[in-house]
Amino acid sequence: MVMEMTTAPEAEQPEQPEQPEQPEQRRHAGPVRWLGYAFGAGLPGEFDEWVLRDTTSRTWVLRHLIRALVQLAPVLAAVLVFVPGPFWIRGVGALGATAMAVLFCFAYMVETTDRRLTKAGYPSGIAEDIRRERSASARTEAVLRRRAKAAARRQRRLAP
Repeated sequence: MVMEMTTAPEAEQPEQPEQPEQPEQRRHAGPVRWLGYAFGAGLPGEFDEWVLRDTTSRTWVLRHLIRALVQLAPVLAAVLVFVPGPFWIRGVGALGATAMAVLFCFAYMVETTDRRLTKAGYPSGIAEDIRRERSASARTEAVLRRRAKAAARRQRRLAP
């Protein structure tokens, strides 16, 4: 006698509703790592995307200025505290040094941000390309918005 083996139909499991994909959490450099980054240290590879965003976001110039001022702060503090003489003279000297530092900060900001990105493994010049592309895109959107507003005004004017 041959027993025929039959398999029971697999129990159908109720379909799980599809979970919406969670956006990938962006890794941010903590305060200590950011301080090292501000002074020119490279960050581990897991922060590469953050470095790209930091150097190409809408606020990249402000971020660059803040990093420069953080670099300058210990020197200014040392001048104000340890250099002998009246405080107002030290203050004017520190103010002049800050003005010169900000001038150089702005003069070399494209090169400095490009260097930060090459440390993170990106090709040289990518930041400028991304910023140029975003700028062109923003200009196009602004033109389209102006045209739409003008068309809406004409439509209201011509409506009975």
